[in-house]
Amino acid sequence: MKILLIGATGTIGRAVAARLADEHEVISASFSGGDVQVDLGQSESIKAMFETVGKVDAVISTAGQANFAPFQALSDDDYQLALNNKLMGQVNLVRIGAEYVKQGGSITLTSGVLSRQPMPGSASISMANGALESFVKAAALELHQLRLNVVAPVFVKETMAMMGMDTIDGVSAADTAIAYEAAVTGDMHGQTLDITDYI
Repeated sequence: MKILLIGATGTIGRAVAARLADEHEVISASFSGGDVQVDLGQSESIKAMFETVGKVDAVISTAGQANFAPFQALSDDDYQLALNNKLMGQVNLVRIGAEYVKQGGSITLTSGVLSRQPMPGSASISMANGALESFVKAAALELHQLRLNVVAPVFVKETMAMMGMDTIDGVSAADTAIAYEAAVTGDMHGQTLDITDYI
């Protein structure tokens, strides 16, 4: 399969690329670097990416920015970043990208466990993740030419280690990538895939 991977230079993105590269053609996209560049916060940039890449069998997004901060410290800009990038950036990947995915192909987005298991400091991220999962469930009812799903990672061990956190409850990026492969090669549609169900 020809797979367009957005967020390919990130921790999860690199692991997904490594897992898929042996059996599929993976085209990497990111804000800076990769085979093509894209700014998820700009719909024109998303259109330009798809025009450059052309038809694909699958799209995977492991991208989307949002800030982690105490509720009282979150600014208008923090909420707008979560809405414009993490949420609408991925929504626009579906809105724009659907016509570039071959019949029977798939689009896989990324939310996160904070949608259903929030923690202090996660208000803007949990908001975007929850909205994204609801969007996928609803949009899938009208997308018959392709499959649409969203993967909900837990904290990734590598990221936790970089932040000086205890990694005991985390999942490695390599194990996280298993769920993305399942979304691409499986038959699920309109689903939120929890990482813990695939390891």
